[in-house]
Amino acid sequence: MKNCIFCRIINKEIPSEIVYEDDDIIVFKDINPQAPIHLLIVPKQHIESINNIDKDSISILGKVFYVAKEVSSKFAVSEEGYRIVVNTGKNAGQEVLHLHFHFLAGRKFSWPPG
Repeated sequence: MKNCIFCRIINKEIPSEIVYEDDDIIVFKDINPQAPIHLLIVPKQHIESINNIDKDSISILGKVFYVAKEVSSKFAVSEEGYRIVVNTGKNAGQEVLHLHFHFLAGRKFSWPPG
């Protein structure tokens, strides 16, 4: 998608601080962090939101959570804990229409979140 900022980051058209990358997933630091560690885990396949997941994209979701586990070890937060957030749609706060997972860590979180 030409106008998708995450697709442009994936294609290296926009610089970002990438902390993990493989053939299917890219992870980079959020430019407006809401926690000491705030990363975005983004499938490279352009999927607009959870509502657009199809049978062909199911396997990528499992890989997202595997990468989250790997990132938690890399940032040494696997024991103290972290939060993964997915916003779906405008009312939920989804600003970029490319499925992404917020990885938040480095402080204690409260509940309810919103």
